[in-house]
Amino acid sequence: MSQYFEVHPETPQARLIHQAVKIIREGGVIAYPTDSSYALGCHIGDKAAMARICRIRKLDKTHNFTLVCRDLSEIATYAKVDNARYRLMKTLTPGPYTFILSATREVPKRLQNPKRKTIGIRVPDSRVVAELLDELGEPIMSSSLIMPGETLPMSVAWDIREILEHELELVIDGGFCGVDATSVIDLTGDQPVLLRHGKQDDHHLGDIFG
Repeated sequence: MSQYFEVHPETPQARLIHQAVKIIREGGVIAYPTDSSYALGCHIGDKAAMARICRIRKLDKTHNFTLVCRDLSEIATYAKVDNARYRLMKTLTPGPYTFILSATREVPKRLQNPKRKTIGIRVPDSRVVAELLDELGEPIMSSSLIMPGETLPMSVAWDIREILEHELELVIDGGFCGVDATSVIDLTGDQPVLLRHGKQDDHHLGDIFG
């Protein structure tokens, strides 16, 4: 049965954050709140944990996993970013956006899109996520918590535990965080392409896409 931590969304308890990161490092799969919805996460180097997320969500090999990062300074390690792409991302982060970028050699092949060799990168505007990443010291491999056959992510932590209590090591309850997926922006070409119009913050995608 999964553990269940209730954390304050603005001032998450350091003790619980430390325990959550310990679970991730030991191969656990967690459900955690972001600025757009709840997500599933695990250690970036854990192949078995990734396979469990695929099984929970019934994902195929073409699914784009996302690396959830602390800030843009981490991105260059995992994705190829020039000045123009960096400036665009800077205007939208932290926030509910996923950027599709060409992956570097630091990204395990199993995390990349098998045909395009791309990776999703995300910097959420969430204090809980920021504290987890500060403690972990590296990105979390992540996927929105959308169950098979559903179109929207799960939004209530207790429901997540009820349904997935035997599949997860931990559910972090940070309160309601929405049911909208992120907006997805493809930055692999000469011009940015909006692949999915999802949740937005105060920034306006119209300034980028017209």
